[in-house]
Amino acid sequence: MTKNTGYLMGFILIKFILQYLLTDSGYDLHRDEYLHLDQAHHLAWGYISVPPVTSWFSYLIYLFGNTEFWVKFFPALFGALTILLVWKAIERLGGNLYAQSLAAICLIFSSLARLNILFQPNSFDILAWTFVYFALLCFIRSGKNKWLYWLGIGIGFGFLNKYNIAFQVLGLIPALLLTSERKIFKNPHLYAAFGLAFLIALPNLIWQVQNDFPVLWHMRMLSQYQLVNVNRFDFLNDQFFFFFGSIFILLLALISYFTYSPFRKYQVFFWATIFTLAIFTYFRAKGYYAIGLYPIHFAFGAMYLSYLLRKSWGNYLKPVAMIIPIGLFILAAPISYPIGNPEYLKGVQSRHPDLMENRWEDGEIHDLPQDFADMLGWKELAEKVDIAYAKAPSDEYTVIICDNYGQAGAINFYTKNKGLQAVTLNADYVNWIDLSKEIKNVILVREVEDGVSEREISFFEKSEEIGTITDPNAREFGTIIQLLLGTKTDINAILAAEIEEKRSELRE
Repeated sequence: MTKNTGYLMGFILIKFILQYLLTDSGYDLHRDEYLHLDQAHHLAWGYISVPPVTSWFSYLIYLFGNTEFWVKFFPALFGALTILLVWKAIERLGGNLYAQSLAAICLIFSSLARLNILFQPNSFDILAWTFVYFALLCFIRSGKNKWLYWLGIGIGFGFLNKYNIAFQVLGLIPALLLTSERKIFKNPHLYAAFGLAFLIALPNLIWQVQNDFPVLWHMRMLSQYQLVNVNRFDFLNDQFFFFFGSIFILLLALISYFTYSPFRKYQVFFWATIFTLAIFTYFRAKGYYAIGLYPIHFAFGAMYLSYLLRKSWGNYLKPVAMIIPIGLFILAAPISYPIGNPEYLKGVQSRHPDLMENRWEDGEIHDLPQDFADMLGWKELAEKVDIAYAKAPSDEYTVIICDNYGQAGAINFYTKNKGLQAVTLNADYVNWIDLSKEIKNVILVREVEDGVSEREISFFEKSEEIGTITDPNAREFGTIIQLLLGTKTDINAILAAEIEEKRSELRE
């Protein structure tokens, strides 16, 4: 093993260890993670909110024992592979070990750590964007057409992971046209590469057609309830904070494309960033959608700084450039990561109110960041549902009906009752409800503002409130668990009608 490889493995090890240390043991998994984990039991070429790649890793997690260790492992792995690509990019550009180490530190101690604590499509999305840029870099450097096909593969699997990668392509096309690399459009292998990307994405496209394009419904819901609260200025402002500890490296990268002659032929990466940010800004995208733009720039920025510090006096500044990202990351960690319990985080916020604005997707300010509040109360919910389930007759079919996918997925993940499956009319669960057996009893899980209606109670012989989620810091605080025994009507028919109504909404 070479010296450089040893350093690379060391940084990857640090990356993995850090990801496991950034979440206090008092937190559960995140609301969105439960939906992705349940997709392992319903493998398909697409889902209402996401393409299929995340479900493949969910299935691996299921095979490995369905534990939180493996749930955290895969996003950490994708983050480590992103570092590997940037390391290799520097190697191909002729950079030295210092540049590689500096880039690795900048990526490890950045907002990537926040995304890499959650099992969501975002970590793989950033990896896919970085891979596409890496392939383009290798093509520009070598002129070898094989890299165009690798670029196509990256786009194809990136699309199967998250449709967000389409914005990368939309930003790349005008960037290529604006630079000397526009000659790439005369290369027939480019179109063959896009054909390969299309073939990889085709199963999901066919699924979309067969299911009346649920992605359009999902995008409409995002626009109406989430993106409507996104301010364009806030989107641009967020870009600064993703890598605030190493922003000077990014700025050096952007400068180097025009001032450092070896990098001038890579100006396409500068313009791709400008065009993609413009597109995201226009569509009021969430800030983190654009993070995939930045990792590749650290290859250029780190190398350029290494060049600027090549004189003997530069040796004194080289360690400073490495320490700054680490130091600022440590200072920001208490307000950026769930490393302490909610009361600790509230204390930090009270001392630094200007640094920690907890604006949720509803546009309102709350006591905790939304992501952290979405990581509380789930085990308590599952325990109380298990209590309710134990009170239902074991020889009768009891269904657990929840208000949202977080509730259903969390119950399915944490339940102690083997084979128990909670359902909801929310998200993909609307397609997973089994009506083949006659429902005799129901456990309702209702958000506090909805409650359990008298009409629902009237359908059953007996009703009992089992409990509520009591953690005041949980986003699900007050959620009610209600046991309904002895149906007096055809619950299957009622559910079937509600499912059809929900599916019709998806087709609109």
